[in-house]
Amino acid sequence: MAAPIPPMRPVTHLLFDMDGLLLDTERLYSTVFQDICDRYEKEYSWAVKSLVMGRNAPEAARIIVDALRLPLSPEALLEESQARLRDVFPTAALMPGAEKLIQHLRKHHVPFAVATSSGSASFELKTSAHKAFFSLFHHVVLGDDPEVRGGKPNPDIFLACAKRFSPPAPAEKCLVFEDAPNGVEAALAAGMQVVMVPDANLERDLTTQATVVLPSLQDFQPQLFGLPPYE
Repeated sequence: MAAPIPPMRPVTHLLFDMDGLLLDTERLYSTVFQDICDRYEKEYSWAVKSLVMGRNAPEAARIIVDALRLPLSPEALLEESQARLRDVFPTAALMPGAEKLIQHLRKHHVPFAVATSSGSASFELKTSAHKAFFSLFHHVVLGDDPEVRGGKPNPDIFLACAKRFSPPAPAEKCLVFEDAPNGVEAALAAGMQVVMVPDANLERDLTTQATVVLPSLQDFQPQLFGLPPYE
C-alpha cells in the first residue's frame, strides 16, 4: 500500500528555475564539458554534474576542476566552456509541459517569475529563440543580480525573486520548480515548497528533500497546491 501523500500548503506565487526545468540546456552543458574532459581522459559523470547543477558558471568550473583533478585552472575551463556554449545556447528547446503550464497560469492570473543562476549574457543567448515565452513572466532574477550575494544552494535568489512581485510574495506562499539538488536546497532554505523535476539520470537519493518529485512538468497537478486545475 502506498504511503499517504503529505498535505501541501496552498500557494499564490510560482518561481521557476530555468536550466533543465524550462529549457533543455543541461544536455548542452553535458556535451561541452565532456568534450573538454575527453582531452584529459576524464568523465563528466552524473556524480559530478549533480554537484554543479544550479550553480553559477565560475563556481561550477571550480567544482569540476577540483572533482576531476583537471590539469587546468577553473578560469581556463570557464573561458573555453563559455566560448563553446555561446554557440549552442540559442538551440535550447523548451522542456515538455513548460508552455502548457505557463499559459495556464497566465490564463488564471497566477503570478510567476524566473529565478536562474544564469548570468545576463548567457540568459540572452539561451532565451533568444523563446522571447515571447519569457515575456510572459512577471520578472526574471539572474545569478549576477547584485541582490544575489550567494548562489544556490543559498536562498538569496528565491528570496529576491519573491520580493519583486507587487506586492511582495510571502515565502510560505511561494512554490519553486527546480531540477537540481542545489536549487531544491535553496528553495527549502528560503522557507518555500518545491516541486522537483529531476533528470532521469540523477541519483534518487538526491531527490528526497523536495515537496513533490515529478517525471516531467506535464505531470504537475496545480490543484494539489490550491491552484486552478487544468480544464
